[in-house]
Amino acid sequence: MAQAARAPAAAGSAAVAAMVAPQAPEVAAKGFLLVDMTTNQILAERNADAPAEPASLTKLMTAYVVFSALRDRKIALDQKLPVSERAWAERKGGGSLMFIDPKMTPTVDELLKGMIVQSGNDASVALAEGVSGSVESFVALMNKQAEAWGLKNTSFKNVTGLTEAGHRSTARELAVIAQRIIRDFPDRYAYYAIKDYAFNNIKQDNRNLLLRRDPTVDGMKTGFTEAAGYCLIASAQRDFPNGKRRLLSVVLGADSLQSRANESQKLLNWGYATFDAVRLFDGSKPVQTVPVWKGSANEVAIGGVEGAVYVAVPKGEAERLKTSIERIDPLLAPLAKGQRVATLKVTTGAGAVVAELPLVTQAAVPEAGALGRAWDAIRLWIK
Repeated sequence: MAQAARAPAAAGSAAVAAMVAPQAPEVAAKGFLLVDMTTNQILAERNADAPAEPASLTKLMTAYVVFSALRDRKIALDQKLPVSERAWAERKGGGSLMFIDPKMTPTVDELLKGMIVQSGNDASVALAEGVSGSVESFVALMNKQAEAWGLKNTSFKNVTGLTEAGHRSTARELAVIAQRIIRDFPDRYAYYAIKDYAFNNIKQDNRNLLLRRDPTVDGMKTGFTEAAGYCLIASAQRDFPNGKRRLLSVVLGADSLQSRANESQKLLNWGYATFDAVRLFDGSKPVQTVPVWKGSANEVAIGGVEGAVYVAVPKGEAERLKTSIERIDPLLAPLAKGQRVATLKVTTGAGAVVAELPLVTQAAVPEAGALGRAWDAIRLWIK
């Protein structure tokens, strides 16, 4: 079930902070991170790699594993799941609840709403047992997925986020998990925009206050424990002349429910107001065509990983940007489609690095026959 793929921006791609960037606003929290998902850049951060208790932000990974099971048809949305004594016993732990009991058989869809909208610990346990048979085996899947993404500072001990020794993550790695849900399961991401949900005649509001304050915010997840403080991952998508632009903020360790919402809103507004997303290359066109040696073709087109190439820059800097391409030379076949072979470096007019973005092959190039390889070997030697 674990999927390995290119890590989103928060896992370590170039941040705008590499250049002389605008000063981020003061954020009343232990740590924060702001990611421009359109450009795959980090716009601002503080203590983003500090170990932290993730509280109910844990349920992002719980949801990802459940979404994966739905995709793989191991479970179905309309499937009814039993409620175990263990799930029912979550009401003794003092955390958020969906209020299910062993006499009920809620559907997967109902449990997902209970876990995501109501942040129900009981719903999380019921889903984990329904997918894997036990909470322990489900937690192993969560950690396997984190490992597949290269999240070295994340370790899950439970599916709810309640305080437990060794249960930890960071703002940066929680941002990766959130981005993977948005990118990998865009149809399931709609759960995070639901403002309230009623089950068993008990209606609860989504604790993400920004869903009602800002119409461009469409997710994502809140968390709170005494040890973690008040936490919120929020995502907004706004329309601009050159297309839609999505930002994602992570705020950890705020001192109140209102504060985590206010600080998250502050970050999102600052990011949109302070930076422009500049389209450098159209997704339908290659950035460059480069020579290939010892291959069945003499050249290959290279371009951005996800089509169009964008970069976030402080307002007023767009006209002064410069680009250069650093590539492997000589480029030898065989080459797989999507193989990284170059880096697009974006700098200001003064030479400060704005971003370094991967460029990949847009087609596979098989190895040439023995005669072709020998001829190119001679040409390379002469060259």
